[in-house]
Amino acid sequence: MTNLKETQTEKIYDFLKNLGTEVSILDYIKIEDIDFENAFDYIFDKIYEDGGFDIEVIYYNTAIDYLMRNDPSLRISLNLAYELDFKVENLTSEVLASLLKSNIAKEEFLELEDEITDFFKEINNELE
Repeated sequence: MTNLKETQTEKIYDFLKNLGTEVSILDYIKIEDIDFENAFDYIFDKIYEDGGFDIEVIYYNTAIDYLMRNDPSLRISLNLAYELDFKVENLTSEVLASLLKSNIAKEEFLELEDEITDFFKEINNELE
């Protein structure tokens, strides 16, 4: 990566910190390691590889409330469990809620691709 000025590093830090995603991006990456040409892929891969999208919902009541709000028919969460080869006897409300919340976090992050890519193109242009 190219040498960054302190103001650019702060700008990147603020951008990533304020993206409004379930995942704390800065817990998984180092700004100086970002490849600006492929920033989104780098960031997504680091978060994914380090389990950043694996969000655990604990406690029965919390899980039930989450499922009632986000998947009352359980269609989505049961499909996720099926795709991941879960056995029925291993399914609990907490497992289903965790699978759903993790999937939603990943999908919401994927929706930020254009915003992240455009931001890092702008930073890259400043460096040239």
